[in-house]
Formats: sequence, C-alpha cells, structure tokens
Amino acid sequence: MIETAQAFGIDIGGSGIKAAPVNLEKGEFAEPRLKILTPEVSTPDAVAKIVRQQLDHFEVPESAPVGIAFPAPIKPGKPLDFMANLDQSWVGVDVTAVFSEAAGRPVTVVNDADAAGLAEQQFGAAKGKDGLVIATTLGTGIGTALIIDGVLVPNTELGHLILSDKHPDAEKYAASSIREQEELGYKKWAKRLTKYYGLLEKYFNPDLFVVGGGVSRKADKFLPFIEIKTPIVPAALRNEAGIVGAAYYASTKQH
Repeated sequence: MIETAQAFGIDIGGSGIKAAPVNLEKGEFAEPRLKILTPEVSTPDAVAKIVRQQLDHFEVPESAPVGIAFPAPIKPGKPLDFMANLDQSWVGVDVTAVFSEAAGRPVTVVNDADAAGLAEQQFGAAKGKDGLVIATTLGTGIGTALIIDGVLVPNTELGHLILSDKHPDAEKYAASSIREQEELGYKKWAKRLTKYYGLLEKYFNPDLFVVGGGVSRKADKFLPFIEIKTPIVPAALRNEAGIVGAAYYASTKQH
C-alpha cells in the first residue's frame, strides 16, 4: 500500500465492491480504486473472498486500519437481522466476524450511508458544521446518516419514513430509482423530495441537509426546487464517500 495512505476503505454494494487506500489528511484516495463486480450469488463467503482479494491487490499492511461500508444496519457482535441488496443468507450472520476472518485481521464494519455521511462531515460538504447534519443518499433507495456535533448516530433508516397513507415507505416514492422508473422530470421529482425533506425538517429541525448518491452530480436540476427552510447542499465526495468514510471510521476505532 502506498505511503501516503493511513487507512483502507471498502464499499460493498449490490452491483460492485469498490476499494482504495485513503489519505486521511486530505480525505481522498491515495491510489485509484479497484472495482470488482458483486457476485451474482452474493453469499457471505463469496463477498468475503472479494474483500480478501482487494486487500491482497493493494498489499494492505496488517497495521493499517481497514473499514468496510456495508448495505445494512450494523451492530458489532450481533447477527444481522435485515438484508435488502445482497443474498438473504447474510441474515443471522455476524458481518464483522465474517470479514475479519477472511481478512486475517480485525476490520471495522459500518453502515454504508453512515460511512458516506461521516466522509462529508469530516472532509466534504458538512465539514466544520455544528449542530445536526442529516446526510442522505438518493439511489436505489434512500440512505440516511445523522451526525450531531460531529458524532454519528448509527443505523438510522429514515428512508422508510411514512409520508402518508398512500405512501407508507418514502424511498418507494422519492428515491432516484423511482424517478427513473416513472420517467419523472427533475422539477416533478423535486416536489416529492420536498415532501420527504419537509417531513425530516419537521421531525428533526436539522441545521443542514447533505444530498449524496450518483444523482448529486445533477444537483442543480433539482435541489433549487426543494421547498424547505433548512439549507440543503450536494455532497462533495459523491461516490468516493463510502470508501473514504469507512476508512476514516476504521481509523477512529482501530489503534
């Protein structure tokens, strides 16, 4: 692993497993990331083998903290009770134990939306921001991270808020994937997002919303049309946030 890297991050998604050494002084990749397609049958064993492959590829030393962003709520030492984007055989598994065994070293696992939120708070759009920041990722679903004065409140699932009797699951009404499926224009989609962020605003009174996910590249097409009082800004690290945030989180947990 290159000398400018202080930690290593892996971001596990439904379609790809991405990894890179991270420079924690700058909050950026120390080397170009490596992406390996998620196995079609994404069992714990199959995914763990790719994690090992990533570590070997970059020759990550045993002294380097390794963080893994994972698409489910994570409680260290407890089995997983829910899985949406990978094989259902993950349910009942201790994720941290599986990856630590495959890696041959202790690793730190964090929810993927939490990892992205931490990256934005530490290095990106929410850097230096006091109070409550709600970072969201708009993609296949809606991921959320709550950060209060720099401290993460882990495993929130605010993408599943009930918007109304007609819309009992927010992400099935307002996620980026729904915009594509229903071929909504950005302004029309922004009306749905106004309902969603308006409800978060009502419940939490945040100081800042940060909007990530691939669609944040086109933030100028929809953010100006979300009608709420709270400042709302696009994520700065975009799709690098999961890897950077996982590496940063691991560096705070592994000494």
